[in-house]
Amino acid sequence: MFKILLVEDNEMNRDMLTRRLQRKGYEVVIAVDGEVAVRMAQSQAPDLILMDIRLPVMDGWEAMRQIKIMPETRSIPIIALTAHAMAGDMGKCMDAGCDDYDTKPIDLPRLLEKMQALLKDCDSHDKSRTQIMQDRTTRCIPRSQEDTRSGAR
Repeated sequence: MFKILLVEDNEMNRDMLTRRLQRKGYEVVIAVDGEVAVRMAQSQAPDLILMDIRLPVMDGWEAMRQIKIMPETRSIPIIALTAHAMAGDMGKCMDAGCDDYDTKPIDLPRLLEKMQALLKDCDSHDKSRTQIMQDRTTRCIPRSQEDTRSGAR
């Protein structure tokens, strides 16, 4: 069973999505703000994070950046969720380190497809968990860190 960290401050959205994901066989743990999400990413070691962008205490952009900077959490795939989809949000999301992006209201079949694409490596019998995490780490580094690693200024 895959563990999903759902980061959502709206109680109705959180409850609805939690129930729907649990019915699909996912274990769901919840954070209601970005600061708690960063701590839970470390303590809960989820297989995937669904991150709302507009959050109290610490917004989703900053939470994603912090999660992707820490060695123990940088390989966790993140799907950003937002009700305020603007033209530049997809690029901003990728710059912050997320792996995919989806809009609210949630279209569950579309979201599940994105989740399954990111989680498929975890279900592979040909790779060890260590190799999966190493593979994810190489593709989940925020662009700002990639630029630093490659020597770009």
